[in-house]
Amino acid sequence: KTHKRRRMASSSEKVEEKKKKVRPGPPPAPAAVLAASCAVRVAVAKAFGISPNAVVGALQPTWVSEALTGKVTMSVEASSRVPFPKEGWAHAAMLDMVERELAGMAGGSVRVFGGERRLAAVGGVLVECGPGEIASRLGSVAVVGRSGTEKKKPESTVLLAGKKRTVSVKFVASDDSAPRVREEEEEEGEVDDALLESSRLALGAVAALVNPEEAEAARVEEATEEEEEEEAMVVDPFTVSGKVDYDKLVREFGSQVLSAGLLERFRRATVDPTRPLHRFVRRNIFFSHRDLDKICDCVEGGLSFYLYTGRGPSSSAMHLGHLVPFMMTQWLQEAFGVPLVIQMTDDEKFLWKGAYDESSRSYNLDHYRRLTRENAKDIIACGFDKARTFIFSDCEYVGAMYPNIAKIWKSITYSQARAAFGFDGQSNIGQSAFPAIQAAPSFATSFPTPLSRLPGDLAHAACLIPCAIDQDPYFRLTRDVAHKLAPPTHTLHGKPALIHSKFFPPLQGSKGKMSSSDHNSAIFLTDSPADIERKIKTHAFSGGRETAKQQRELGADLDADVSYQWLRFFLDDDDELDAIARDYGSGKGHYWNTSAVKARLIVLLQDLVARHQARRDQITEQEVDDWMAVRPLAPPLHRPAAPPSPPAPPAST
Repeated sequence: KTHKRRRMASSSEKVEEKKKKVRPGPPPAPAAVLAASCAVRVAVAKAFGISPNAVVGALQPTWVSEALTGKVTMSVEASSRVPFPKEGWAHAAMLDMVERELAGMAGGSVRVFGGERRLAAVGGVLVECGPGEIASRLGSVAVVGRSGTEKKKPESTVLLAGKKRTVSVKFVASDDSAPRVREEEEEEGEVDDALLESSRLALGAVAALVNPEEAEAARVEEATEEEEEEEAMVVDPFTVSGKVDYDKLVREFGSQVLSAGLLERFRRATVDPTRPLHRFVRRNIFFSHRDLDKICDCVEGGLSFYLYTGRGPSSSAMHLGHLVPFMMTQWLQEAFGVPLVIQMTDDEKFLWKGAYDESSRSYNLDHYRRLTRENAKDIIACGFDKARTFIFSDCEYVGAMYPNIAKIWKSITYSQARAAFGFDGQSNIGQSAFPAIQAAPSFATSFPTPLSRLPGDLAHAACLIPCAIDQDPYFRLTRDVAHKLAPPTHTLHGKPALIHSKFFPPLQGSKGKMSSSDHNSAIFLTDSPADIERKIKTHAFSGGRETAKQQRELGADLDADVSYQWLRFFLDDDDELDAIARDYGSGKGHYWNTSAVKARLIVLLQDLVARHQARRDQITEQEVDDWMAVRPLAPPLHRPAAPPSPPAPPAST
């Protein structure tokens, strides 16, 4: 019994010792991470219309396992954005705004004020900060973790589930932040008045420092500024947001508007000049170009050209917006009878969206390679000429392009690439190198086998690229160095010619472009007839008036009405489209109201998607292999000789 009591006492003592042992906490955050966390709070506050002190919990110590990272979670309950948007595309736009705010603060100073409550001035805004050394100069701060995987949810995201209404932002701080030399020990009441005023103007709602009346007035001012900023146009290869001004884009990008004279010349250069131009061209959807007149020179002079387009396989299901460049490219191939190469950038999507899986200790590159084959089936279903079309994966075909890729790398400095694409210290080296891989198919010498049957010297063949205008920066840089990869006698000096399209608008409004990330903003090629009807009836933004009386008096705003804009893309009959525009725009006739226009669009898209699905269902894996096989493509069709010019009238006597 005594032995048993001793053993029990010993056991209880060990339990007590375990209880007394406190697990050590994480190491303190690096100074750069603390400074970056303050900047993130300011950026989120501006983008989401909340106080920078609306934090939920402590700064998450992700720096323990991932150097120089942290994660901030903030409540959006008190957001000045009323009602707070629920759509994924709106959340993505606000996170984009956070990234732009952080980019604007990079390199700025961080002032710390001591006292009973410690404050930091970041980006002209005062925020409360806890203990710990904070860097005196803010380095670059990158938002990461916006894209999730099949096994891992996004780490930078907005959560509106039940009572939880929060935004979380995971970030990486650069290690070039300056260490703090000294802390400006000032009493709380002695914070500089000018700094306090600038903080109110920059943010508008640091509740502990301003009275309620001032806070409300500043909140209204901030909401107005944010609405204006949200309207600001941003167009680059990675982001399209705001109201797009296409005339301004043409001026900024330095391209040219498609003129009526050039389009008539373009039509006459086709294999069958009696056919009308594609509706995308007739309706100014493809509206801008670079050197399309030189392509007409090639055709008229009997010189060769080929088509080049591509697809980044980010999802297994493509949507209608993805079809637009392929529909135009299919018409161009048929109209000119020329070869076509289609680049599947599985490497690009991996470099920007790929992830490392800790459990399997591997990257998910194969996921994007599988998506390449799935997307290839949708592309094949668009009706291309198999004998003249080569679809290729970068991961599989890059070897043949590598000599040109290396020459492009040698021709472009990192400063040029950074200026064109916004690369920074957080961009992986693959992202920085990728533009050369997208540029390489612009040169026929990248396809020694597929284009081997083009007449003449392969190095002299011209290239025409149909694409949305947000892809223009890739090829502007390509055109700048093209003369280094082509012979001096090349008709375009090696430069690829481009024809640019406007963006296909999302269902929620005619701004920006459609996104695969928000399923309610798009009609997917896998949607059922019921899905199509539901999405259009529920989500298609209407340009109609609030009441039937107003609609009959004023008519609809056709520019804002998504259903009408989509009919411009997909309804081929010009006369019917004109009738719909006349009725809906005036509030009179059969299509006087939104319901009638939506009903016509539903029927049109149900038929288009059903026919596409039927063609896609017939495509086997072997068929995909055949289209992606490296093989000589058929030569271009011969254009019939132009009719002889009428004889000149006899000279007058």
